[in-house]
Order: sequence, then structure tokens, then C-alpha cells
Amino acid sequence: MTTAHAPRTALRPAWSLTWLHTRYQFLETTRVPIAVLGNMLFPGLALLFFIVPQSAVADDPVAATAAVAQLGTFAIMSACMFTHGAGVAEDRAKPFDTYVRTLPARPAPRLAGRVLNGLLWAYLSLVPLVLAGVLLTAATLSPLQVLGAVAMVVGVAVPFTLLGLAIGYGLSVKAALAVVQATLFPLAFAGGLFMPPQFFPGWLDAVSQWLPSRAARDLVVQVTTGEPAGALALPVLIGWTLAFAALATWALRNDEGRRFH
Repeated sequence: MTTAHAPRTALRPAWSLTWLHTRYQFLETTRVPIAVLGNMLFPGLALLFFIVPQSAVADDPVAATAAVAQLGTFAIMSACMFTHGAGVAEDRAKPFDTYVRTLPARPAPRLAGRVLNGLLWAYLSLVPLVLAGVLLTAATLSPLQVLGAVAMVVGVAVPFTLLGLAIGYGLSVKAALAVVQATLFPLAFAGGLFMPPQFFPGWLDAVSQWLPSRAARDLVVQVTTGEPAGALALPVLIGWTLAFAALATWALRNDEGRRFH
């Protein structure tokens, strides 16, 4: 009887530690209000200034929904890359982080706490955008599309969380912040998150289809509007996810080896 229940009992401390790290990192993030406000308000303001005034887009249910989906993809990317890129690099520079990493607890709950914290902020960053889309445009979703959109948040967050972790564990604070900014915005522009790919010149459209941001955008738009995504979208997103996973693993192991051995 004791043996049968041992695995379940052993899991409890891990879940408890994961929740503890998630709560701690969430509170740490809220202590920088400007970062929180910037992450949550920018996509909604972009919708307000660039989409709502265009009645041809704002009053068309499909076009408005696609616009909200594109900006939502950017919001998720931004939340994940800043939380795990600049955030992890900043934590690594603190003496307390070094102390925590020398404790006998396994690193998995701490890493899981980071991922859950980033995912939570990704969902929160969508709230102002979705409210603006519902109240000020003709964007609409069926109940099934709502469920699909909620699930797609995780699908988009995974690769960009891994990219953020690779940057955060591989670079210093100043370098990580610069690299996140220099990576996020070009990926967003070239991925069709600010301007629909239909308006791209042919060469940019061809290049764009091989980017993770374009693949994520196309899949989110497909789920929310029913417009078919390109044949490359899913394989490209999976391929970049695997590449970012390998890069994040290398950066984490390199950091452990450099600082603790």
C-alpha cells in the first residue's frame, strides 16, 4: 500500500515548488508596473489607432477577427520573449538567483514556474486587445473558435518561450534586452502581425512563410476565421520549436557549466 502511493506522494513537493516559483515570479513581474502596462496595452493601442479607424477592416467580421488574431499573436510573442529573455537574464544577475540554484531541489519546478508565469502573462496581455476588438470592431468568434483560440495561445507560446529562455540563459541583461527587441519586432513585421501578408511584395511573402511568426500567425488566423493556412505553417512552426528547444537546452547547460562547475 505504501509503495503504491509513493509516486503520488513524491509528486506533491514538485507541484508545491512549481506553484511557489510561479507565484514568486509573477509578483516580481508586477513590481515593474511600466513593463506590465506596456506588454498589456501596446497590442490594444495598435488595434485602436491602426485598425478601428479603417472602417473597411473594422466593420468586416473576417478582416477584423484576423486583425485581432495577428495582434494577439504579437502579444503572446512579446510576453514570452520579454518574460523569459530579459526576465531570466535579469534574474541571473541577482545574488539570490545564484543562491536558489545551489539548493538541493531539482531545477524542473523552477523552470516550470517560469513557463507558467510567462503563459499567464501571455493570457493577460490578450485581455485589453480582445475587449477592444469585441467593443470597437465587428470581430466575432463562435464558441468552438474561442476554445481553439485559447488552445492556440499555448501553441504560440511554446516556441517563443523556448527562444526567450535561450536568450535569457545565454546573454547578459543588457545584451538580452537588446536581442529581444532586435528579434521580436523584425519577426513581427516580417511575419505579417502588423500588416497582412496579402500586402507583402512577392519576395517578402516567400521569405515570410519560413518564419515562426508567420507560421504562428497563419495558424491562429485559421483557427479564428476559418481561412486556410499555408501548407508550410504547421511544419515550419514545429521545426522552429525543435530548433529553439535545442538552443535553450544548450544555453541552460552552458550557463550551469560556466557558473556552477
